[in-house]
Formats: sequence, C-alpha cells, structure tokens
Amino acid sequence: MQRIGAGLAAGASARLRAPDLALGALHGRLRHALALEAGQRRLFPWLAVAFGAGILVFFACADGRPVLPAPLAAGTACLLLATRLGARPGAMALALALGFASLGFFAAAWRVERVAAPVLTRTLVGPLTGLIEALDEREEGARLIVRVESFGTLPPEARPLRVRVSFRKAPPLKPGDTVSATARLLPPPEAARPGGYDFARDAYFQGIGAVGSLSGAIIVRPTPDLPPALRFAAALDDARNALTRRIADSYGGQPGAVAAALVTGKRGLIGPQANDALRAAGIYHVVSISGLHMVLAAGVVFWLVRALLALVPHCALFWPIKKIAAGTAMAGVTAYCAFSGWDIAAERSLVMTLIMLGAILVDRPALSMRNLALAALICLAREPEALLGPSFQMSFGAVAGLVACARLIDGRLFLTPGAGRLGRALGLLAKAVVGTLTTTLVAQIATAPFATYHFQTVQPFGVLSNALTLPLVSLVVMPCAVLGTLAYPFALDRPVWWVMGQAVAGMLAISDWIAGFGRSVLVVPAFGTGALLLLAAALLVATLPASPLRRLALLPALAGLAFAALPQRQDLYIDRQGAGAALRGADGRLAVLGKPPAFVLEQWLKADGDGRRAGDLLAAPPPGRCDRLGCTARLPDGRAVALVKDRRAFPEDCARATVIVSALRAPPDCAAPLVIDRHRLAERGAVSLRLDGAALVPTYAHEAQRAPPWRSGREPEPLPDQ
Repeated sequence: MQRIGAGLAAGASARLRAPDLALGALHGRLRHALALEAGQRRLFPWLAVAFGAGILVFFACADGRPVLPAPLAAGTACLLLATRLGARPGAMALALALGFASLGFFAAAWRVERVAAPVLTRTLVGPLTGLIEALDEREEGARLIVRVESFGTLPPEARPLRVRVSFRKAPPLKPGDTVSATARLLPPPEAARPGGYDFARDAYFQGIGAVGSLSGAIIVRPTPDLPPALRFAAALDDARNALTRRIADSYGGQPGAVAAALVTGKRGLIGPQANDALRAAGIYHVVSISGLHMVLAAGVVFWLVRALLALVPHCALFWPIKKIAAGTAMAGVTAYCAFSGWDIAAERSLVMTLIMLGAILVDRPALSMRNLALAALICLAREPEALLGPSFQMSFGAVAGLVACARLIDGRLFLTPGAGRLGRALGLLAKAVVGTLTTTLVAQIATAPFATYHFQTVQPFGVLSNALTLPLVSLVVMPCAVLGTLAYPFALDRPVWWVMGQAVAGMLAISDWIAGFGRSVLVVPAFGTGALLLLAAALLVATLPASPLRRLALLPALAGLAFAALPQRQDLYIDRQGAGAALRGADGRLAVLGKPPAFVLEQWLKADGDGRRAGDLLAAPPPGRCDRLGCTARLPDGRAVALVKDRRAFPEDCARATVIVSALRAPPDCAAPLVIDRHRLAERGAVSLRLDGAALVPTYAHEAQRAPPWRSGREPEPLPDQ
C-alpha cells in the first residue's frame, strides 16, 4: 500500500506541471487525494470490499457449482502479479482488487461445498431418532435441534443431517439425550415473496435440512459413547438452559426472561408483547447478543482487571497493566461468546472485539478502519453467506459510521482546560449526553438502509429510546451480567440478578412508553436490491476515505434514496404453496384471496408498506366471489384472477381468467395467459406480479434454470386428490 501511495504522489506531482486546465486540475486533485488515502493506509479497507464483491458475484451469478481450484488460482495469480507492478500503482491496485474478489468468490464456493448436506424435498411423517444438540425452552414447550440418526425409511444419502423440531408437552429433555418420536418434517420454508427473507438458505448453512414438530409419545434415553466435541457442546447448552431458568426465576415475569436472554442468548421465554414493544422502540438489538454485548462485556472485564491491578503500587508501576487487562478481557469475552451459544452475530462481534483488544497488545489504535476491515475479512472468510444477512450488514455498517465520526462523538469540545470542578462536572455531563445521542444517531443512520430493506420498518423514536435505555444497559445491566456470572458458581448470584431485573424492568417500561406513541413504527414499501447497493456504496464512500473523496458519497446516496422512494409496488402476490394470494383492490390496498399463511400475508403487507395486521385481512370478506371450487377477483385494470381449489373449476376459469393460481396441476390446454400452478410454484417459488400497462410482469423467487443448493431437488407438495 505504501508503494501505491508513493507512485500516486509522484504521478500527481508530474501531472500538476501541465497547464491548469479544469479537467487536468480535477484529475490532479483526484490523484492527490488517492495518494493521501494511501499515505494514511486507507486503501486496505477496500480489499475487504473487493472480497465481499466476489462473494456477491458468486451468490448472484454462479450457475451451478464452479471448479474450486479455478477462482483460487485466479486470485493467487492476481496477487502475484500485483507484487510485480510496483512501478504502476493503478495497475497494482486493480490486480489486488481482482485477486481479493477472486478469493471471495472461492470462499463462498468452498463454503457451499463444505456445508453440503441433504435437504428434505417434500413433507414426510415418520419415526425420528436422533441426538439433541440444542434445546430452547419456550413459553409453551420447547424447540430442539436434533442430529438425525434415522427418519422413517429415508436412506442415509437422503436423510437430513440436522432437523429443527418443536413440541408442546414432553418428558424432561436435555442436550445430549437421544430422542425418539413421531415427527412431521417438511423442507425449510423459502422466501414468502421474491426478494424476501429466505430461511431455507440460512438453514442450509447451519446444516438444518428440515423443520417440523414432534407428536405422540416421546422416548428419551441417555446417549452412550458420545463424542467429546458433542458432549462438550451438549453440556454447555444444558448449562445455558440452567442459568436461563435461574435468572428468569430470580426476578420473574418478562423482566426476568429478558434479563436471562441478555446473559445466555436464550430468547424463547420472552413473550410476544415484550418482543413487539422492544422492536417498536428500536432497542431489540439490546436483547440479541451481538456487538453491544461483546464490547460491554469486554469493557467491564478490562476495567475491573485494570482497576484492581492499579490498586497495587508495584503492579501499577512496573507491570503493563493495560495489556494484561486487554489479554484478560480477550479470554473473558471469548468464554462469554462460547457460553452464549456461538451465535453467528455474536461470533462476528467476538472477532471484531478480539482484534480491537489485540491492537492494544501491540500498541496500535484499537478502533480503526484497518482493524474493522481485518475483522470483516476474517468473518467473511469463515462465513461468506453472512454478507447477505442483516446482522453482518448492520453491525459493520454501524461500526464503520462510528469510526468515521469518532471525532464528533468523543465530546472533547465540552471539556474546557483549566475549568473548575463545576465546569468539569458540567463538561463531563454534556460529553456523556451528547456522546450517547450522537452515537445512537450515527448508528441509526448507518444501519437505516439495511434495516429498512430487510424489515420494511422505521422506528422514528429509536434515538430517544436508545438514549434512555443504553445508560441502564451500560451502567447496570452488563456489569450485573458479568458479576452475576462470576457469582453463579458460588450460588451467590440471585441478588445480582434481582438488581439486573430492576434495570431491565425499567428498560421494558421505556419500551412500552415509546411503543405507545402514535406511529412509533412506520411501515415502508420494500425497495429493490439496486437501491440497497447504491446506499451501501454511499456508506462505504462516506466512511472509508480520509480525504475529501468522502463528498462523492452524495452521488450514490441521492440515487439510492431516489430509487428507494419510488419502489415498484406489486399488484398480486402468490403464496409459494398456492394456498392463497393478495391482490390490489379498487381502494389501492391489498385484499386476500384464499387462505395464505398469516406469516406470509404479513410479509406481503410489509412489502407493500401496509401496516395492517394479517389477522384483520384474513377475517375480512374476500374481494371477489368464492365457493367450494375456488375464488375469483379482479385486478385494478379489470382483468380476472382465479384461485382454483378443485379441478372442476379449471375449464371455466381457464377460459375467462387472465391469471390462474392453484396448488393443483393445471391442465396442459389451459388457455389463461398466465398459469401459476403446483409445478410452476415448485420450480420458481413465490411469485409477485406487476401491471405495466397492458403487460403482466411476473417476478419469481428463483430463476427457471438456476436452482441454489438449498432448494435443488425440491418436489411439489403432495395433495390429497393427486
């Protein structure tokens, strides 16, 4: 990078001798800015961006499974070529970018191959036997992750590696036991709409090949000869469940459940009302163990160790207590991440925290763009699929914004040298208040594009709720979490959990208060991937450079906001199983045809920017006519949509309807212009349709000839009459 900077600086000096024409001056200023970036080592973070771009190319464009040595060889060749291009900094930078992009492509392809496991292709009912790897208690029943030993008559090559199953009543279970019961399993659900969240993709990378439920008698027995790794993981999950119950019982109610989730990551005991209030207030990130928890946990351990060592004069004078505290914090936060379940978000936050603490050990700045880029490279190399999810995007976006705005957040403006005690106290108070508000505002702005794209919601009072709750979390909740965990082995922890519960109760009271505001949650229409990419590019350009190049972020930001503000709303949504649809009525809002699942309907409403509840629409009269054979309704331009439930309706509906929707197989001679039947849905997934003048423009969740590994071989759902 230094060689690139020197080359760019020399090139800039040579070109500035030319006549000072407008274009030449602009070109010279650009090269000078690039030289400044290289001099401040700000080009390295762009290698992480190139690595991520290669991952995106794989997931968006790869058709089939590539030959793994090909992208690895291409990346290696580009990096070797870059070492020979020191005299040509522009070409060297291009070779480095192509090399890291190729390595990102390879990392994604290798990850897909490494986690490959069978995925159930259709709904099956049969006896299931397997090892309980993890158990999450719920308000009613529990949910298990079971490593499958046998299921029905499925051969090993078609049997999922793991399944996620739930039950309402069962004998006492714990991780490490072997369970046998009758299970109804189905393929992991796909996206409810084109461009929506695809659970099947996430399940594939976790080795989960089916989801379902247990019924009937459940037989539990100890597992003999459990491998050491599985025994340790099961014992750790059992300990997490025991601590979760102890914390929840120490205070009781929803404050106890939330307090337990903050420590162990087990959120099953949190009720729907508390979940909704936390989300409406914009502070649900506090419950999900991620960057905030890792930083606060590491900070508490770091401060405690450093403070205790500073009390000993010999240690304070002769020992590197700051480095000792950093090393102890690294060990403590790693143990905390392991105990919290090694969740993906927590794991990424752990990597980032360890790099920051490691920078202290080698006398480097702890919080820098270089460290952030290194953390991103490590996380993406381990889990390339994380780049597609909101957790990675929001966590790294927030930290990038905070690092870029560090000088605005530190609040040194309010500390006046030579001020008296009152002045210093007021300055520290102003620094804390402004720092908290600015931190929250910067984080919300940086994460807004990703949160809005994935969840279609905006919490306008999030700054207020975070400003009120973060002091409770920082000063009471997380210190109690650390102290309670340390006191737990001595059975002296209950008073600590009670104090923590008091603070959490205050946090929930603030959430309920904010959630009670009018329009505390705004539902906005879903925008496309193009707008998200433009807004993400704007964030990168605004945060990574140290020179005036940051101003260029205005261009992609304005373009992205323009595309996001004018989304193409769909006029018809069709369920992936053909159970129902939602079409735009005469009043411009969606109405329900048939009986789509409530969760699916909720996703459609959010994508349309409609804040109504799914239950209200399902209870409302249908927009057209319905009978035992099916339903018919009309699109805004008058064209008919028919939902066929019985084969006898096909002749009439195929003759008069423009769009046929059915979970059955349509006859080959159906004359309707667009037929979305059982096989089309099995091949393409959920469908949405937009009216463009006289044309019908369908959008499918999957391309016709490009099936990702998590849905290859998926069969149409069997129906009783077929």
